[in-house]
Amino acid sequence: MAKQRGDLFLLKVDTSGTGTFATIAGLRSTGLRARLKVVETTNKDSGGQRELLEGAGVQSFTFTGAGVFDSGTAHETARGLFMARTKRDWRIARGDGTTLTAPCLITALDYAGEHDGEETFTLTLESAGTVTFA
Repeated sequence: MAKQRGDLFLLKVDTSGTGTFATIAGLRSTGLRARLKVVETTNKDSGGQRELLEGAGVQSFTFTGAGVFDSGTAHETARGLFMARTKRDWRIARGDGTTLTAPCLITALDYAGEHDGEETFTLTLESAGTVTFA
């Protein structure tokens, strides 16, 4: 796999629910975590070994990002979605052109600032529906 520039990892949101995505912020760091909650089927005949049911379980994705809001509009969008507990489609674009799109909820929104610097934020998204890779 070829190396990719980290600054090309972008977070976008469908701000109006109409399918038009806008970049939410200038991210300095990003992370994407994929998880699967498995279905265990271990029984007396398992020989003391755990057995898992193939093709079953709950998949989830968690995205974290930290950076600086590009505009007041981006800040208002994130805050509004968080406060209203609104699920929106979010898109994570990678440097190789692939995307991950999923309905998500903002589960954490933190702000910080230094006396001699800009206001920064940290955002956490949790998938809340079907995740599509393209």
